[in-house]
Amino acid sequence: MNDVMERYLERIEQALRGYLPEPEKGDPSAPVREAMRYSLLAGGKRIRPVLALAFCALCGGDVDAALPFACAVEMVHTYSLIHDDLPCMDDDELRRGRPTNHRVYGEDIAMLAGDGLLTLAFETALSGEDQAASARAAHVLARCAGAAKTGMVGGQCIDLKTEGGEADLELLYAMDRAKTVALIAAACQMGCIAAGASEELLAAAGEYANGVGMAFQIRDDILDVVGDAAALGKNVGMDSARDKRNYVSLLGTEKAQALVEEYTQNAVQALDKFPGDGRFLRELALELARRNH
Repeated sequence: MNDVMERYLERIEQALRGYLPEPEKGDPSAPVREAMRYSLLAGGKRIRPVLALAFCALCGGDVDAALPFACAVEMVHTYSLIHDDLPCMDDDELRRGRPTNHRVYGEDIAMLAGDGLLTLAFETALSGEDQAASARAAHVLARCAGAAKTGMVGGQCIDLKTEGGEADLELLYAMDRAKTVALIAAACQMGCIAAGASEELLAAAGEYANGVGMAFQIRDDILDVVGDAAALGKNVGMDSARDKRNYVSLLGTEKAQALVEEYTQNAVQALDKFPGDGRFLRELALELARRNH
């Protein structure tokens, strides 16, 4: 698994730098491009772009065809983190072990950096050679990242409204399905689209994404309670500080981890519907369920 992951990560990092090169000297828009690069090239797990490449490979496609889609998903994810960290949202100081974007560049440039990455994401998604596949993938990305109750922006809105209030498991599931799962589903399905996969396989990719995405979010809730800030690269205990309900506060750590395992098994089972070798994606799901950072 590690060799495959390293190959994917190397291709992703190279492609991201190609889509967002350093600004030229004297460019009056350089500050916003520098801020975009600061967050986009800061590393991180790159789970979403890796999933795009892995599902393309699983469906028998050429992963190079999925690279624009993989990078587009990571750009959307990064823009959402920049905006999520702003004082008007979560007002966080750390992201990936470094000061958050607005702490370095100011709120105004950070806001523009997020806007710039969102726009660049769709320019990138539509840059593939197969225009029909590119248009279809961009549509999936727009839907999953959008303001509907099943999209990422819609999920963030639900999240804001739960601060200082009550939230039950049903509301948490709706929020996390939109805020976290949706973009992971976009990555998986865009990889399938790059390979020309069937609607049945896109649906199976969505099942995998739901399992992995929910497990990832619940594990995040657990790490917010028991995790180490230095290892995570961000502050911990933030949900409690904001009086936000999560799976740990409602169920306790042990039952929350049991849910992580259940969702992970659902993801693994979805891979049985694919004719290709799903070992990498299976191992990735299991690793994410056990992560400590």
